[in-house]
Amino acid sequence: MGYYFTSESVSEGHPDKVADQISDAVLDEILRYDPASKVACETLVTTGLVVVAGEIRTNAYVEIQDVARSVIEKIGYNKSEYQFDAQSCGVLSALHGQSNDINQGVDRQKPEEQGAGDQGMMFGFACKETEDYMPLTIGLSHLLLKELAAIRREGKKMKYLRPDAKSQVTVEYGDGWKPLHIDTIVISTQHDDFDNDDAMLEKIESDVRTVLLPRVKKQLPARLRKLFDNKTKLFVNPTGKFVIGGPNGDTGLTGRKIIVDTYGGRGAHGGGAFSGKDSSKVDRSAAYAARHIAKNLVAAGVCDQVLVQIAYAIGKAEPVGFYVNTDGTSHVKMSDADIALKVKDLIDLRPYFIVKRFGLTNPIFEETASYGHFGRQPETRKVQVFYEDKNTFKEDGKIYKNAEFFAWEKLDLVDKMKKAFKL
Repeated sequence: MGYYFTSESVSEGHPDKVADQISDAVLDEILRYDPASKVACETLVTTGLVVVAGEIRTNAYVEIQDVARSVIEKIGYNKSEYQFDAQSCGVLSALHGQSNDINQGVDRQKPEEQGAGDQGMMFGFACKETEDYMPLTIGLSHLLLKELAAIRREGKKMKYLRPDAKSQVTVEYGDGWKPLHIDTIVISTQHDDFDNDDAMLEKIESDVRTVLLPRVKKQLPARLRKLFDNKTKLFVNPTGKFVIGGPNGDTGLTGRKIIVDTYGGRGAHGGGAFSGKDSSKVDRSAAYAARHIAKNLVAAGVCDQVLVQIAYAIGKAEPVGFYVNTDGTSHVKMSDADIALKVKDLIDLRPYFIVKRFGLTNPIFEETASYGHFGRQPETRKVQVFYEDKNTFKEDGKIYKNAEFFAWEKLDLVDKMKKAFKL
């Protein structure tokens, strides 16, 4: 008999995720014009209305209304019957300037001495359960909804799907967090109205079982596919009808899905949300740095699982705390405290160097705002900007630069860590 752990995810059409994506799209658009901008953008979405508020210090001017409508259209809220659609919803902007009291603690004459934009503690986590060093429960929860969204956009099957959806996965584990069995999957998806509620439930459950799940399993390695069996319980829209959804069903707010954004409840969370914040806010940038360290420690073979904490004081560059917990899975003959000391000597955790290491002044954030900030595939892509510097180039009269997306997921510290820990 094992023990059970559960994680959930929500789709890009969930109202809180709509808000997150708008906040990060606003951040990206501002960074396209002024990479030195300071942004703290919060969004509220409800029936027929978007409210964007927060504090910004920038030389850029962007049309908030255009940014919000573009995000909403991309998600798929494009019909008046949804009571929230890209063309007709109201968009109100209540953005204002950032406090000088905050800014004086961030900007420094020497850029490398840039202070943290706030106090707080940030956590990073990694484990060997999956190929991307994420817990299986949150990885599967995200994958189920990404595939559901892909099916919706293809428009060939499950044509009744609407953008809002939630998933939940419970895994039975053995000793040492070894996955034994996929115990329960819950899928709740918004859908078009049906004439017959019983027929509707039967149709959606059948499609989830015969269309969605096979597509998900196909993307998993054989060792994880084996965890699905005839004892796996599937609940589809367990409350019944789910026609009213999205911002018309629930008000959405930026930053309310911090566990979905991170590790599905595994490890720990410092409490700070990510979306809408520029990288001077260590809530975001230091959480990325902590994940980068944790993933590379596990990939290097230092341990099988690790929790990393970094803590800052507002206005101070150096962290005030750094902590490592391998939960008894270490493969090196030293304490977790000694591991922490060695890692801290290897990596500069001042905010300036975190931002520089991951390219966090580039417009790369909207994509992080749905299906998790971690466990994603790092890649370099061309992005359009509206300024010129030594890293930009012109094509067809437009200005571009190459930007790294999800750079904190790179395994570029593995060799350094193997050498440091003599592995």
